[in-house]
Amino acid sequence: MLTTKNYIAKSVESMRPSGIRKFFDLAAGMEGVISLGVGEPDFVTSWSAREAAILSLERGFTSYTANAGLLELREEISKYVSERFCVPYDSKEEIIVTVGASQALDLALRAILDPDDEVIIVEPCFVSYAPLVELTGGKAVTVETTSEQQFKLQAEALERAITPKTKALLLCSPNNPTGAQLDKEDLEAIAGIVKRHDLLVIADEIYAELAYDIQHTSIASLDGMRERTILINGFSKGFAMTGWRLGFICAPYELSAAMLKIHQYAMMCASTPAQYAALEALKTGMNDVEEMKKDYRRRRNYIVQSFNEMGLDCHTPGGAFYVFPSIQSTGLTSEQFAESLLREEKVAVVPGSVFGKSGEGFIRCSYASSMEQLQEAMKRFRRFLGR
Repeated sequence: MLTTKNYIAKSVESMRPSGIRKFFDLAAGMEGVISLGVGEPDFVTSWSAREAAILSLERGFTSYTANAGLLELREEISKYVSERFCVPYDSKEEIIVTVGASQALDLALRAILDPDDEVIIVEPCFVSYAPLVELTGGKAVTVETTSEQQFKLQAEALERAITPKTKALLLCSPNNPTGAQLDKEDLEAIAGIVKRHDLLVIADEIYAELAYDIQHTSIASLDGMRERTILINGFSKGFAMTGWRLGFICAPYELSAAMLKIHQYAMMCASTPAQYAALEALKTGMNDVEEMKKDYRRRRNYIVQSFNEMGLDCHTPGGAFYVFPSIQSTGLTSEQFAESLLREEKVAVVPGSVFGKSGEGFIRCSYASSMEQLQEAMKRFRRFLGR
């Protein structure tokens, strides 16, 4: 009898399923669950963007676009990145429209890594980082951060992790899952080390629009960093367009050309209606972004205060829409805490351990839910902790 398992690639067979998905699946089978686990806005995509997609369909724009994406959209992205983050890119040669920021990350890693090349990733981090590195044959080298440092990468820790095989640093700011935001001074210290060791930076800046207390600084905007940075961003988080699956990469020509070759064979191009929606979002949607950000800031302040009042130490995140409170005082592991909370009080959160070893003892809670849901969730937390 044929055993099909024998045909599965070893790199895939050894890969663990997403720890986030496990808790989504558990919650999906229960009624009355409040989910603080989902990493997507509870806002609907702006009407003007939705209308632009509908209009594109009515006008029959249903064929492929250029591999790199609609030129008009790339021109608007170039303008947006230049004005918003002070980094200029050529719209024809240095920008690729991708199927979400996730595909952009996959392209970047596949374009630069040879077998055994090392990429430094900063934990706690999004669950896909290490697996995507390993699928290329590369090696993910982790640098841990701590709550005492508000989960910010320390330059000394980065320096210690670099070896002759290190090729790139994968950096996410604002961070998922901790919400940590690196300011310009933090980034300049990191950039100095990157330049001294002749590394690349893959900058995942998908949460750039969701920075609450200080302006977002792109590491690509710092002196000498544009030429060694692959800048990844998209429309999912800041523009409430998760389901449209649209991101983009900005990088120097040689790197963009390499990534475009892979994109041509693997994906052809991103969805045409989604590109027209994104074009409209950039042209007319910034007011919607600002309104969302105001509401997120209010929710952030509420949930941070609530957790601290309960005795669960929680730093105030600078960006994204997650808090990362400590549950160490309960004596439970993060997975035990999350499973018990879900079964006893029907609140879904994500155990910090799925984001790396330094996430153990914490849980990730998304505040991309209505204030009413957050208030009810906090009541349930208090009941749970009281027991």
